Amino acid sequence: MPVHENIRMIREAKGVSKTFVAKGLGMSLQGYRYIEDGSVKLDVERMKVIGRLLGEDSAVFLNDKLTKSVIDKMNTAVVGA
Repeated sequence: MPVHENIRMIREAKGVSKTFVAKGLGMSLQGYRYIEDGSVKLDVERMKVIGRLLGEDSAVFLNDKLTKSVIDKMNTAVVGA
């Protein structure tokens, strides 16, 4: 899966809003939407900031298996709560 889709899935699994991530990046909500929908290329520095905002190492976004493990962990945490 593309990096922007992995970011979106992790953000949603963690219940983090697009607005929160956009503010953390110092950009508009629309600008962040362009990143998440793949219209704009994501640079490494922004990916690092998104990782920090979501509490994950940014390398997770590059690997579908790691992304799935984060989402599974979030789903298990919700079920176990």
